[in-house]
Amino acid sequence: MRDSLDSETVGAALVTSDRPWRGVEFHPALGSTNTRLRDLLTGAATPTGPYAVSAAERAADGAAGGAAGGAAGGAPGLWWVVLTDHQTGGRGRLGRAWTVPDRASLAVSVAVPVTDAAHVGWMPLLAGLALTRAVREVTRAAGRELTARLKWPNDVLLADDGDRKLSGILCELVTTGAGTPRAAQVVVVGTGVNVDQTRAELPVPTATSLALAGADVRREELVVAYLDHLAALLAPAGAADDDLATARDAYRAACATIGAQVQVHLPQGGLVSGTAVAVDDHGSLVVRTPGGSRTFAAGDVVHVRPPGAGLA
Repeated sequence: MRDSLDSETVGAALVTSDRPWRGVEFHPALGSTNTRLRDLLTGAATPTGPYAVSAAERAADGAAGGAAGGAAGGAPGLWWVVLTDHQTGGRGRLGRAWTVPDRASLAVSVAVPVTDAAHVGWMPLLAGLALTRAVREVTRAAGRELTARLKWPNDVLLADDGDRKLSGILCELVTTGAGTPRAAQVVVVGTGVNVDQTRAELPVPTATSLALAGADVRREELVVAYLDHLAALLAPAGAADDDLATARDAYRAACATIGAQVQVHLPQGGLVSGTAVAVDDHGSLVVRTPGGSRTFAAGDVVHVRPPGAGLA
């Protein structure tokens, strides 16, 4: 029998420390962590749980900008975290359903500031990079170090299991305080990670889990490591372009899409095939096609594998 996430351990690690995370809310089951966090940010819901931000703290943030909220003009809800054992109505790219067995995965959404609109395109990329680092860290500690790689723009693959998909990331831009002087934009970063699923519990043969690759890890350790790395990467993302350059280079080094033969399914319809040659400084994918290079800010990418190996 799978254990429930120990939200007390996660809350204590994230909130009662020098980390930026300010509120952690846990639900045994939830339709969507992104939807719940969006409702908290817009005031449609009230935070709950022992590590939620209190009404008094929220009021203080509103009056003074808040230590965590000052970077985005005092926007409420920055650095909040929502977790669930069982996400029943999660969404992936292009509106696809994201469903997993109870207590078998990590489902988490966090609210992070937007300090430069030019960097928004890098949010899902940096989240993926943070997760690859967390996977390596926690699996090493568990005695079976695994290597996670990135598929542009928002998937994490596991090299140890044929580059099958381990995680999907969905970012949404939310406006808080609309119509007031404190109106600000916040990015909700939703992440789902396959932790303990068996092969039969995965929806497609191109998916995998940490357990299938031989790593037995606790979800509590994975989420804390992931959010630690995410906070570290977002610090330069809120600063000057030069400060973001190191993170960009690290993403490119971990990105399995660069150099791969790809098919790009466009949001408005259509398919473009070619070789992915770069991720530019805006976070867009550059693909060399027979008709010349094309740049994509969004799209669903398929890696074309050698004959007989299928698609990823």
